[in-house]
This record gives sequence, C-alpha cells and structure tokens, in this order.
Amino acid sequence: MTASEQDRDILARTLWGEARGEGTAGQVAVAWTIRNRVFDGKEKSWWGEGYAGVCQKPYQFSCWNKTDPNYQFLNGVKQIQFRELAQCRIAADQVIDGKVVDPTDGATHYYATSIKPPAWSVKATQTLKLGGHVFFRDVP
Repeated sequence: MTASEQDRDILARTLWGEARGEGTAGQVAVAWTIRNRVFDGKEKSWWGEGYAGVCQKPYQFSCWNKTDPNYQFLNGVKQIQFRELAQCRIAADQVIDGKVVDPTDGATHYYATSIKPPAWSVKATQTLKLGGHVFFRDVP
C-alpha cells in the first residue's frame, strides 16, 4: 500500500494530538500502533482503510473526537506550531516508510497512563510501557 500525502499529514496530526509530549520514541510507538491497525491482514478492516481512515475512524483516537480540545488544531481551525508538527511528520514518515522497527511488538492498542486502565487491558498482552503510554496486542 502506498501512503498518500493526506495519509502522512493525518498520521502526523494524530501523533501531535496523541503523543506530542512523548518525544520521538513515543511518537514512533504510537505511529506503529496505527500502522499495525492499517496492516492487520484483513481485506476489509474494522479499523478503517489506510492511515487516514484508521486515524479518523470515530472513537479510535480521542484527539479526533469533536469534543477533544486538540480537535480544532487537527482540523486546521487553530494552527499547530510548525516545529511540533514537523517533528511528528518525521516520526510518521519513518514509520510509514519502514525506516524504524516496531518497538511495540505488534501492539494495536494503547492507553495513556494519566487515565484509569481500560477494561480491555486486563485480558490483553502488554508489550511496552514507554513514557506516558502502555501498549498492548491480542486485545479481546
């Protein structure tokens, strides 16, 4: 699958909304979680199609929820600082282009440690704890 410029932009904006405070390593881990959903091996994926489809599918990534304070930045109503978005774009491009390995070991889910662990995390396989996020695969 070839990623479009829209895919790259939406992934970078999602990284900004979900992991801008995590540094490159955390942004790469979140991007890999999204990539793992994009390439889940199913012909018609529940997650959505392509990076933009996965990122913007309702309720998958809270930063795209219209009630989230980040949403106005992601949809362009407010401007993201160039340097911040550029850093997220670098992480997005590295993951899309396969230039970095998956530090999450196949994770398709994560949650921020600032919230109560979701019910699904109890029966899932934790693969990584990095910064303010915990990553999982085999989520029931």
